[in-house]
Amino acid sequence: MGRPRLQNSTINPIEEESSDSPESPGASSPPAEHAALACVINSEVSSVLAVMRRNVRWGSGRYGSSSAADDHHLEHPLVQNLKFLRRRLFSSGPASSLDPSGYLRPFLDVVRSDETGAPITSIALSSVYKILTMDAALAAPGMGSAMQEVVDAVTSCRFEVTDAASEETVLMKILQVLLACMRSRAASAALGNEHVCTIVNTCFRVVHQAGTKGELLQKFSRYTMHELVRCVFLHLPNVGDGPEQPYIKPQIGGVDKDQAFGIKQEENGNGSFGSGTGAIDDNVSNLEASNGGGVLVEPYGIPCMVEIFHFLCSLLNVVEQIGMNPNTNAVAFDEDVPLFALGLINTAIELGGASIRKHPKLLALIQDELFRNLMQFGLSMNPLILSVVCSIVLNLYHHLRTELKLQLEAFFSCVILRLAQTRYGASYHQQEVAMEALVDFCRQKTFMAEMYANLDCDITCSNIFEELANLLSKSAFPVNCPLSSMHVLALDGLIAVIQGMANRIGNAPQRSEQEAVELEEYIPFWAVKCENYSDPDHWVKFVRRRKYIKRRLMIGADHFNRDPKKGLEFLQGTHLLPEKLDPQSVACFFRYTAGLDKNLVGDFLGNHDEFCVQVLHEFAGTFDFQDMNLDTALRLFLETFRLPGESQKIQRVLEAFSERYYEQSPKILANKDAALLLSYSLIMLNTDQHNVQVKKKMTEEDFIRNNRHINGGNDLPREFLSELYHSICRNEIRTIPDQGIGFFEMSPSRWIDLMRKSKSTSPYIVCDLRPFLDHDMFAIMSGPTIAAIAVVFDYAEHEEVLLTCVDGFLAVAKISAFHHLEDVLDDLVVSLCKFTTLLNTSLVEEPVTAFGDDMKARLATETLFNIANRYGDFIRTGWRNILDCILRLHKLGLLPARVASDAADDSELPSETVQGKPAPNSLSTSHIPAIGTPRRSSGLMGRFSQLLSLDTEEPRSQPTEQQLAAHQRTLQTIQKCHIDSIFTESKFLQADSLLQLARALIWAAGRPQKVTNSPDDEDTAVFCLELLIAITLNNRDRIVILWQGVYEHIANIVQSTVMPCALVEKAVFGLLRICQRLLPYKENLADELLRSLQLVLKLDARVADAYCENITQEVTRLVKANATHIKSQMGWRTIMSLLSITARHPEASEVGFEALVFIMSDGVHLSPANYVLCIEASRQFAESRVGLTDRSVRAMDFMAESVNCLVRWSKESKEAGEEAEKISEGIREMWLRLLQALRKVCLDQREEVRNQALSSLQRCLVGSEGISLMPTSWLQAFDHVIFAMLDDLLEIAQNHSQKDYRNMEGSLLLAMKLLAKIHLQLLPELFGLSSFCKFWLGVLSRMEKYMKVKVRGKRSEKLQELIPELLKNTLLVMKARGILAKRSTIGGDSLWELTWLHVNNISTSLQSEVFQGQESDLVSSIQPDGAGSGPLGEVSGDQS
Repeated sequence: MGRPRLQNSTINPIEEESSDSPESPGASSPPAEHAALACVINSEVSSVLAVMRRNVRWGSGRYGSSSAADDHHLEHPLVQNLKFLRRRLFSSGPASSLDPSGYLRPFLDVVRSDETGAPITSIALSSVYKILTMDAALAAPGMGSAMQEVVDAVTSCRFEVTDAASEETVLMKILQVLLACMRSRAASAALGNEHVCTIVNTCFRVVHQAGTKGELLQKFSRYTMHELVRCVFLHLPNVGDGPEQPYIKPQIGGVDKDQAFGIKQEENGNGSFGSGTGAIDDNVSNLEASNGGGVLVEPYGIPCMVEIFHFLCSLLNVVEQIGMNPNTNAVAFDEDVPLFALGLINTAIELGGASIRKHPKLLALIQDELFRNLMQFGLSMNPLILSVVCSIVLNLYHHLRTELKLQLEAFFSCVILRLAQTRYGASYHQQEVAMEALVDFCRQKTFMAEMYANLDCDITCSNIFEELANLLSKSAFPVNCPLSSMHVLALDGLIAVIQGMANRIGNAPQRSEQEAVELEEYIPFWAVKCENYSDPDHWVKFVRRRKYIKRRLMIGADHFNRDPKKGLEFLQGTHLLPEKLDPQSVACFFRYTAGLDKNLVGDFLGNHDEFCVQVLHEFAGTFDFQDMNLDTALRLFLETFRLPGESQKIQRVLEAFSERYYEQSPKILANKDAALLLSYSLIMLNTDQHNVQVKKKMTEEDFIRNNRHINGGNDLPREFLSELYHSICRNEIRTIPDQGIGFFEMSPSRWIDLMRKSKSTSPYIVCDLRPFLDHDMFAIMSGPTIAAIAVVFDYAEHEEVLLTCVDGFLAVAKISAFHHLEDVLDDLVVSLCKFTTLLNTSLVEEPVTAFGDDMKARLATETLFNIANRYGDFIRTGWRNILDCILRLHKLGLLPARVASDAADDSELPSETVQGKPAPNSLSTSHIPAIGTPRRSSGLMGRFSQLLSLDTEEPRSQPTEQQLAAHQRTLQTIQKCHIDSIFTESKFLQADSLLQLARALIWAAGRPQKVTNSPDDEDTAVFCLELLIAITLNNRDRIVILWQGVYEHIANIVQSTVMPCALVEKAVFGLLRICQRLLPYKENLADELLRSLQLVLKLDARVADAYCENITQEVTRLVKANATHIKSQMGWRTIMSLLSITARHPEASEVGFEALVFIMSDGVHLSPANYVLCIEASRQFAESRVGLTDRSVRAMDFMAESVNCLVRWSKESKEAGEEAEKISEGIREMWLRLLQALRKVCLDQREEVRNQALSSLQRCLVGSEGISLMPTSWLQAFDHVIFAMLDDLLEIAQNHSQKDYRNMEGSLLLAMKLLAKIHLQLLPELFGLSSFCKFWLGVLSRMEKYMKVKVRGKRSEKLQELIPELLKNTLLVMKARGILAKRSTIGGDSLWELTWLHVNNISTSLQSEVFQGQESDLVSSIQPDGAGSGPLGEVSGDQS
């Protein structure tokens, strides 16, 4: 072994630290603690000495001698130092006088010594560890300096190898001590950057050596390495972000290129390890610089962290160092090294977190070296490596995504999207890990929104969001295979994205309609910038504008690929290219637009046209070749288009490239011609090396020789050309680039280009939890998403998966509703309806039981109606599908009875009865099922009870427990659906949705001509009509929206039905009910509503007769409730027409007359608008022989009493100003119509009615004094009413049988009295008229005729007595008033003469009785003219 090397034994155990030492804690420990520390140290000294004495070398008591003769020799310095320390521990001085370096140094000397064996070194390390873990020791002054000594000693530990177990023990103790140093409180202040690097380096070398050792050492060494990295990077957030101190960069050695991690080392012959001593393997280099024990150092910080992180990244480069590619996935490659390194890197990133961005060097390592390696190892066949890589990227996204925009794009493009699909050759395990990673990303609340904003909306980036969403959708599809965990995993990711959008809705500001993006004028699309990338008010508009540009560019690319000229014209039309094309804009279109046909681009750029040449140079100018190798630059340039095949085009393309390259990276090139020649040479070399048809390949010497004297007449450096040669040989320049199909591999040149772009790309937009872009994102992914969830729902059997799908459906519905994507919601409804099984018309023996047993169908049904109730505002065509399901439930008897309820307050309907009959409630006939209940059942509970009941006539088997349970589940499901709320709450639906619901009901009802042929179809049509009426009543405030469709549907039913049936009954009574409810609220629609009732008048006679009584009851109810709301004549005409029809109907007339009584009683509801109509209706009831005569008498009484209304209106009209005359004229017309109506009744066959009519007519005439009647009005009344009535009565008495008209004599007497009375009443007013003579002769002629009339074959004695008496009274009045007197006028007095001609025909004695003493004069005045028959006959003839 040779003479042992002596260690420096200079120890100053009693040397105290100066009081101003920077390491002094300021106060001494309590004496008890110092004494305890001394005891511990003493114990450890004894332990070390005891182990040393076991060895022959140390056990004799004297160093190097085995006999007493050598006692004069000194003991070995290691033993001396330990013994000296023990003496000083309990000396008279306090223990605090010991410097920590003093009581640690003897142990550290043992550790450093290469003469001690493994057991001794091990016990010494244990002692150091024990002392370092004591609080009293750590608090002692000078501990910082001692800590540095410990690190120096332990990292340079040397010992003799005796056996493998002892060696592993020592190595574990080394790790234990170093970890204790890093964990101690003094470490951060005491240890410098180089110390920390030394510790990590030492620990890694132990890890490296442990590959050939026991499993325990391997695991412990790796654990220690992880803990060291944790200790270092845990300190990173506390390191200031100010300028870093100038520092000698510490260096950690890397793995030797010839030595892979964990390769077993050979042992030499004497059993020692390595060079004869057990040491950390020298094949891994140590720190070059060491730190002296007493030198003050700066606390460790960023320099060591940068170095450690760089070292960890370099471990990933071991793949390149040993000449392997991870894509080869060779079995011989030991993936343990990168896996271990990736774990350490992940730990560092987790602890450093967002603090890393404060330190440019660390950030640069992550952006470039780390991510480049992650891209490589992301394609590893080892799922564990891939999993760790994905975890690292997830951590980087979480902490540093704002600095890693393009790196993240590359990772998803080249790794996740490639591995998650089988078509790119990935194994199932790779797909699974990649999909799990993608799902983890999707669960980040803003991940997808940020991918969309930063990448999909950037013209220079891929559509990562769109591709990831499509990947998730496609991966969830089970195509010709059962549902697997991969499908469910993809579904989880998809729903995580959707659920994130749904959750963001709660944070949405007040929603405003998004403005459509349009480009009104040309702007350079590649130069669009945002004023503020952190303010949503700015970046949201910017992002949406940029996405619009990107979409238009892709459409333009599609046009360009079909016809380049038309493609450019299209872009000019959308203002993405200027009206007059310029080279720069076209060049940028080629450079930044994805999807272009690279063959066409190459042909365009290589064209000799002057404009194309300018575009080519502008195109080259878009590349950044600054400080880039020529081959890398050429690769990047030729990847963007296909190099044309013609030599002249190649010449032009390479000239443009060379000019740009020389402009930016001249390096050793003399001029651009040199760049051109060398570029040509590289193209030729590339063809030579990678074309299989070339048998003899160019050598390196050939290549160098071919490029002599091209650099301005000089040669290029041989090393430069050699590097280019090998680069081309290893990696082909693809002159036929991919057309964008599939995912490209990340080549070194592409990575260099990515790093260049990352410096100039737009800032990363950080999205918050508000749904700024969710509308656009959801519009992209909604279709595939619904399809994917639906397919999984179809295939799934487990409840957990089904519930996950339901969550997805609800989230889709919520998003669609919020963003007003009605088409999407309709598609969702269609999908759900398929799963309810309700649309399946196939015959099932027990459909209710089958539904109850089908959990999927019940979930789908519940979800469907949940969506309909929550988001019905935004359902459009989907209502048809929902109604199909509702109708199916209706046919099965599963709907609650309240579904078709109109939810109106019952108090709105009058509770009174009509003529003692209960008021009909819309539809109450026995042959129509109750509202909302199907045939054969009475609602949901009825259907359920049917199952439980046993029919005695038809014995059936008792239901099983399974059937009962299924029915109970069905019952619960339907109750949860709240189907009735769809209709009862329809008043809250938006107008468009409400209209679509109504249209769907009309559509579902079918054509009336068809449904009346089938009971099932009729039942469906009736149910749909009930629902239609219900929503109409519920939406009385919005009746304008619905009315046209509802009216047309009811009209179609009414006009196409010829026989009584449930449908037409529901239509008629529904229409009446609508009018009843809406008239009080919609006066502006009153006319239209009442006009609709004319449909009732168009009913087929058979239909009308069947429902006449009920119709009349409804009309009566309507009148009583809404008489004050009916203002127009048109509305009253409809009402009175309906009432008039009932006058001759046996069952309906009584109810109809009741309505008329209500209107005419006391004239409360009479108005100029309805007066004539009411009079005409009263006349019809008066003439009707249906019912008792009393009703006719009452009708005429009402007619007579109505004169009071005319009187009242006449008085009121005098205050109407300019309108007074017009109103008076109307009143006179109404009065005349009243008289005419009564004249008609005066001719009735019934004596009582006839006589009452005459009496009523007289009342009307007598009671007209308050009406502003003109004399002409009276003349019209006499001519058209009184005279006509007298003539008609006379004709009846003479020409009709007495059986038909009983006691006509009494009527004639009443008529004569009426004539005489009215004549006397009007004498003062009519005398002055020029036509008075004619009028008076008319009166006389009627009296004369009545004197001659024969009743029962003989003249009436009563008339013979009455008429002369009436005439005498009339003549006396006329005489008294001076109307009838003989006047001497030229030509004679015609009134006097004509009067007496007629009077004498009636009674010859009247003249003498009236004019006593003047009889001779009268006779003489008449006789000369003979009989005077000419004039009298003429007048009489005219009047008769």
